Amino acid sequence: MNWGNKLLVTFIVFGAGMLYLVYRSVNTNYELVEKDYYKSELRYQQVIDGSNRANQLSSPVKIMQTDAGITLELPAEMKNKNISGDVWFYCAYDQTKDKKFPLQLSPEGIQVFQPTAVSAGNYTVKISWSDDGKTYFSEKNLSVL
Repeated sequence: MNWGNKLLVTFIVFGAGMLYLVYRSVNTNYELVEKDYYKSELRYQQVIDGSNRANQLSSPVKIMQTDAGITLELPAEMKNKNISGDVWFYCAYDQTKDKKFPLQLSPEGIQVFQPTAVSAGNYTVKISWSDDGKTYFSEKNLSVL
């Protein structure tokens, strides 16, 4: 094989490599945390204030996986109160696993999610709630098995 053929093979391999990279980059799925992240970023001060309020409570929010499901427990100050809010199970690597539930606490300040409500994976659980006009926010990491 002479040097002209070697040069031609080199250009063909280089071109094929470039076409493969273009194909891979076009078919890569880029997921955002939120579709409207700019508006969420503008409201982020509310998250900071809510986190500071939650940190001032007597104990942190507890979330754990048990045989009965996933148990969420708010601090003792939140018992027997009219609380509204939501719980967002955010999976960073797969948007299809994200789940959002309304906060429906028992009088003891506990909510149990069914074992089948959230699929297996690593989640950041974002809990936001309000009571008497004050908003609270807490984030916990959870590995669902």
